Amino acid sequence: MSHRPSLNVIIVNYRTVELTLRCVASIVDRNICAPEDIIVVDNLSPDDSAERLKRELPPSIKLVLSPTNEGFGSGVNIGAIAATADYLLVLNPDTYFEFDSVTRVLDYMASHQDVGLVGLDLINPDGSRQYSARRFYSALDVVARRVSRLKPLLQKQLDQHLMLDAWPREEPFDAEWVMGTGFLISRALYKKLNGMDTQYFLYMEDVDLCARVWCYGYKVKCFPGAELVHDHQRSSASGPMTFAGRAHLRSMMLFRKRFTVPLLKPPGIARIVKSCTGVPGLPRANAQALAESLAQGRREVSSPVGHHVG
Repeated sequence: MSHRPSLNVIIVNYRTVELTLRCVASIVDRNICAPEDIIVVDNLSPDDSAERLKRELPPSIKLVLSPTNEGFGSGVNIGAIAATADYLLVLNPDTYFEFDSVTRVLDYMASHQDVGLVGLDLINPDGSRQYSARRFYSALDVVARRVSRLKPLLQKQLDQHLMLDAWPREEPFDAEWVMGTGFLISRALYKKLNGMDTQYFLYMEDVDLCARVWCYGYKVKCFPGAELVHDHQRSSASGPMTFAGRAHLRSMMLFRKRFTVPLLKPPGIARIVKSCTGVPGLPRANAQALAESLAQGRREVSSPVGHHVG
């Protein structure tokens, strides 16, 4: 391509200054973008994060100190306000790059205007894959993830939830949703969506964002080979009575109120799109047209409906 799309990277820090510094260094070292195009938001960390980031980040990086902590989604939204580029790359601080896996994703998105959001291929530090593309939840999926003694009985359900059958082709594929640990989205589309929903303080904000991308008539893709190392620091797959488990279930109930979480069978994209017609700010007619298109005997979107990102 003659013109590489411009990119801003957004990293939200909360008591993870060492990880944030490592993430930033990997971006700069791999020439993924210039330091001045990196935006670090400190979400009112109670430790010395703000002072250390002021002191240790390259001076050209945009450091934004949030006066409040309203969750990860709010931090990303604050970073997006400071962004000016064509695309946003949202990263958890517990990630880092071993090579430039981003440029080809940018080129792909620029040449596929029906694609609204792309998730990177998350891998563990040992190189094993985390399978970061998922299907929308059913209640049974939640049980399969959280009740450890039932996992052997529900392994097929878990494999389907993780979309394991989509990965062997090693090419971009339609994902129902992708983990918010590392993804790219058009800044114009992010603005149209009013960013992440800040009512999700912890967990499910990525599921909600992807659902709204589909409802706006764009595809969500996962990109095998566009690797991002995720040195996992937390787990929403812990038991239901832990803090993380309770937070995840609260967010799940909010998502169910906004969209749908069926009892046994995952809803698929078509049912999510049908259920989203009452979500404030979404183009109702566009969502209904996409739902009708998806209902024509196909479980995945084959063509975009409605407008394109400018």
